[in-house]
Amino acid sequence: MKKFTAVTASAIAGAAMGAGLSLAFAALGERESLPIRDLQIFSEVFGKIKTNYVDPVEDGKLLQDSIRGMLAGLDPHSVYLDAEALRDSRESTTGRFGGLGMEVTLDGGVVTVVAPIDDTPAHQAGIRAGDRIIQLDQTPTRGMTLGEAVERMRGKPGTRIRLLVERDGVARPIVFFLRRAVIRTVTVKSRLLDERYAYVRITRFQTGTTAALRRAINRLKRDTGGALDGVVLDLRNNPGGVLGSAVGVANTFLAAGTIVTTRGRNRSSRQHFDATIPDFIGDAPLVVLVNGGSASASEIVAGALQDHRRAVILGTRTFGKGSVQSIIPVANDAGLKLTTARYFTPAGRSIQDRGIEPNVSTEATAPDGDGEDYQLKEALNLLKGIHHMGRRKRG
Repeated sequence: MKKFTAVTASAIAGAAMGAGLSLAFAALGERESLPIRDLQIFSEVFGKIKTNYVDPVEDGKLLQDSIRGMLAGLDPHSVYLDAEALRDSRESTTGRFGGLGMEVTLDGGVVTVVAPIDDTPAHQAGIRAGDRIIQLDQTPTRGMTLGEAVERMRGKPGTRIRLLVERDGVARPIVFFLRRAVIRTVTVKSRLLDERYAYVRITRFQTGTTAALRRAINRLKRDTGGALDGVVLDLRNNPGGVLGSAVGVANTFLAAGTIVTTRGRNRSSRQHFDATIPDFIGDAPLVVLVNGGSASASEIVAGALQDHRRAVILGTRTFGKGSVQSIIPVANDAGLKLTTARYFTPAGRSIQDRGIEPNVSTEATAPDGDGEDYQLKEALNLLKGIHHMGRRKRG
């Protein structure tokens, strides 16, 4: 009787899945036939797990794990979000969420740090872009989905977690003990560097970032008597964020032209964004700092400013995360974070897996081991050179 129940359950699951796929195909207007043989195999595996696995497993868990497996097989960024994960995802776009404070991805099946976020536990502990997290507490991360890894890193503020990290150039794995915190990110930081040259750092692209950037620029202009001779825009170790914020930031420095296009299978995923307002800093020169931790929205901004020759990009090649994830609601207050399109720069360059190559390639430290922020120093020197050349031409 027990075996009959398991097989019946699997048959019902297979039928339900088949019905769901039929509706999906119909909605998309596709004429593909259902993969009946594959659905039969799924149903058979489902039944054998129910009957033979060492511990009883609930139907719901098996089906949810199947969904997670489907998404994990697509790419590292497509994940299933249960109700709690969906809520956390929405909070992360507004600047307040719990966890360690870093963006991660899957690279070759390994949980890899895209970038730590400024002034968070991960940043303060010394986590770096490119670090490979091989254990969370005592659990190996290989085989985890990205969503599972993120879920393990999140938790009650004040609780500790142990990370075992591999780092290029370091012979042995490094152990980090981090204490979880409520992450409140200040996305825009600014100051005057020298005379009338400004430094603006964007740590992450969130819903209020564009407005914060423009307030910072206006404040800096007031501090210099109304104009700036040049701006360094620092996007290093900025893992990205909200697309609309990236468009707004690029629009702050572009008076006209395409900022970014997105291309996907569905008409709704094909979008074109143009600059619509005057440049906030006039014709003052602009240098953008990037590195391997600059991803997604950072790459959109850098690519747009580079293609329009509005800025000199300085640093090292960016991460190469050029895909669009859409949150699609499903039943039980859950959702799918699904890759639906890819980003292209104004010149039609794909960002995915390629990143943005800087105009001026400069490592983080000088060859003589200078402990200063060498890239920032070079950016300021470049700004001054461009500004003085421009003055001579006008004179």
